[in-house]
This record gives sequence, C-alpha cells and structure tokens, in this order.
Amino acid sequence: MKELNRQNVPVTTRPERIIQFGEGNFLRAFVDWIIRNMNTQTDFNSSVVVVQPIEKGMVDMLNKQDNLYHVNLQGLDKGETINSLELIDVISRSLNPYTDFETFIQLAEQPEMRFVISNTTEAGIAFDPSCKPDDAPASSYPGKLTQLLYHRFKTFNGDKNKGLIIFPCELIFLNGHKLKETIYQYIDLWQLGEDFRNWFEEACGVYATLVDRIVPGFPRKEIDAIKEKLQYNDNLVVQAEIFHLWVIEAPQEIAQEFPADKAGLNVLFVPSEAPYHERKVTLLNGPHTVLSPVAFLSGIDIVRDACQDDVIGKYIRKVMFEELMETLNLSKTELEQFANDVLDRFNNPFVNHQVTSIMLNSFPKYQTRDLPGLKEYLKRKGVLPEGLVLGLAAILTYYKGGKRTDGTEIVPNDDPKTISLIKELWATNSTRTVAENILATKEIWGEDLNRIPGLTERVIHYLNAIQAKGMREVVKDIL
Repeated sequence: MKELNRQNVPVTTRPERIIQFGEGNFLRAFVDWIIRNMNTQTDFNSSVVVVQPIEKGMVDMLNKQDNLYHVNLQGLDKGETINSLELIDVISRSLNPYTDFETFIQLAEQPEMRFVISNTTEAGIAFDPSCKPDDAPASSYPGKLTQLLYHRFKTFNGDKNKGLIIFPCELIFLNGHKLKETIYQYIDLWQLGEDFRNWFEEACGVYATLVDRIVPGFPRKEIDAIKEKLQYNDNLVVQAEIFHLWVIEAPQEIAQEFPADKAGLNVLFVPSEAPYHERKVTLLNGPHTVLSPVAFLSGIDIVRDACQDDVIGKYIRKVMFEELMETLNLSKTELEQFANDVLDRFNNPFVNHQVTSIMLNSFPKYQTRDLPGLKEYLKRKGVLPEGLVLGLAAILTYYKGGKRTDGTEIVPNDDPKTISLIKELWATNSTRTVAENILATKEIWGEDLNRIPGLTERVIHYLNAIQAKGMREVVKDIL
C-alpha cells in the first residue's frame, strides 16, 4: 500500500488565494470539498493555506501527507444511496503560527490572497483584551486575523484592491457580524488608527454564513476497508453526509468571485441569512425534537426507523409539511425541497441516529425550535398544530421516567431541577397538575404558556390519551 503524498499522487499546483483558520474535520469535509469542486468545475483555480488556530492541532499530520486526504460521502441523494471517496488536493500547506509566526504573518504579503475562511468553534469568535498587537501570535482568532489584516494594510500601503473577503463558518447566528465587531474592538484596543479602520471598512468584507453538513469525522470502524479500496495509507479520511448547504449573506459581486453556484453546489448568496437560519431550525431541528419522544414511546429507537414506520413516518411528515412549513416565509418550492432533503438525511442508511441522543435537554430545544412555530401556526390558522402539541405532551410523558412497554428504561437527561420538578408533579397522579405547572414555569419557557389559548387543555388531553391508549394509538388519532 502506497503512502499518500504528492510524489505518489501528482496533483495540480494552484495559486494560494485562501487562508483557512482551522484544520478540523468540518472544514476539510465541507469548505475544502467545495473548493475542490469549484476548481474542477469552474476557473476558480485556487489553493488553501491552513492556519492552526490553537497551539495544539493537526497541521503536522496534514503536512506528513502533503496535505492530501479523502472525503467519504455517505447518504441518500434523491433516493439514491451514495458512498463515494474523493481526493481533496486543495490545501497547499499547513502552518502553526505558534511555532512559525513569521511564516504566518507573511501570508498577508502575498498579493493574490483574497479569502479568509474559519471554523474555530463557537467560542473562537471572542474578544480577549489580554491580546497585544506584538504577540506572536495573539491568542484569539479575531486577534490573529487583525494582526494579519494590519500587516496587509501596511505592506500594500492601504491599497483598497488588496482587501480580503472573510467567511466565518462558526456555528453562531450572524457570525460575520460578531467577528467584525470583535475586529473593531482590537483596532480600538491596539490603537491601529483611523486609516486602517477605514481600509478595513471599505476594502474588506466580513460576511455572515450558515453552514450545514453532518461530519462524523474519521471512520475508525471502516478505515481498513477504505484504505484497501484506495490502495493508499490515508490517515486523514473524513466521513460526511452527502447533503451540504452554505448560505452566505453577501452581495452578488462576491458570488461572482466565489462561483460555487457555477459548480452546481448548494451555496447560496442572499441578502439576509435570517430566513435560512429559521428554515434550518424549524424544518430540521424542529421535527427532530418532537419525533424523538413520540418515536421512543412508540417503541422505535432510530430516527431512520421512525421515518420508515407506517404510522410515525406519517406523523413526522405531518409536523414538517402541514404544520412547521406553514409558519415560514420562503417560497413553498424552496421549503419543500429543503424538507425532502431533510427526510433524505433522516433516512441516511449509514447513520444509526439514536432518538434518545436527540432528547438531551428537550425543553430548551422545544422552546427554541418548536414553540415559535406553534405560536405562528396558531396566529395564522386560528387553531393549534396538533402534531406539535402532541410532541410537547410526549416530552412531558418521557420525562416522567419509568419503563417503556417493552421494558426499556426511560432515562431523561436535562437540568436536574427540571427533572426533579416533573417527577414531583407526576407523583400527584394529576395530568392537569403536571401540564399547568410545567407550562407556567418561566425558568423553562421565559413566559407562562398557559396563556396560549387552548394549549393547556390540549396538552392535558394528550397526556391522558397517551396513558390510556399508548403513544402509537394516539398518533393514529391525529393522522
């Protein structure tokens, strides 16, 4: 078996135009995979320099393989099962700014550099006032980026044509806005001057993005079979689902510079990220939150099995297409396409997604993912969405604990105070006491949900019905 390197696998050398803060599985299976497709399908012709954002990381492993690796995409694409292996050859080099700050800062001197892309975890976009401009490097990601931008500004004497386009991929709503604010904080703290501030404002663009792809990472169980298939010793294989979505809040001239749409990729340049964030939370996370207790209490443990069940599968589609979708403002065609993609993801034959893993902290999840849809549906239709109300009753029933009809232990996992409160309320043997008190708990909801017209009585109705007939029969009643 051959080693994976550029001697054994000759690849095209392309101009370095992208600086990437982060070398983890997600960026390599998402952004670098996208860039690889842009290179092969368009005239983008760019390579990536990876910067390790923290002191300990993977750049040594990447450099050992000459920054080559494979992405293993698995899942359903319009009903077709995909299990592919693609060589990713877009990273030219990887560096550690903690051991080679000079090489890092010299990236700013390369005239062809145009893009900065990052994924430094949710905690990565943070202001650390202890950072200093002459640190080598600044400890925070925004600090390093400010150092790089300031050096570029000085190198090219404030040339407005040498600005950078910045796409943060951290899982923070409006991540670009947060990153831009933090850079301004460093400009002020370090007293970098109005000329630099104006150059940053006018020549650079920091754009909010929404990213979506499940990336399990290194396929430990299948790696020997994958290496045998490849006939290369690749120790950096990344496994990911086939679905991908990148929403970038930026004008169309940026799309022309980053032509992912021309490569047939699901990358959208839009005026506002907000409706797409809402769509993802509502049509992906929302159904997950209610299907999990309903499926589990019906004797089903895997999301895929729930989708394929003749009763619970219809319940999931009812919640998605008849209830939650009715609360969103994007075009019906666009929403239906996204919902069908979500169902393909739920049905992924390569992922055994346990419904109990989704039920961690179900109350805060319902509050952010489903409650807004419940309220909006009531506002628009004048009636409550029965599937979402049943989902709430299912969570309350699950948090009662005990055993499922087949003897499986029910082990809720949430804030200990919440679990203790619900068990105390269930000990009264009064579903009305349970419903009224939980719905009134502002520590959970931030408000008294008993004030939502009709909600309390419908929750009580479903709590009683679940106890009397079992979950599966109750689901049948609302289909």
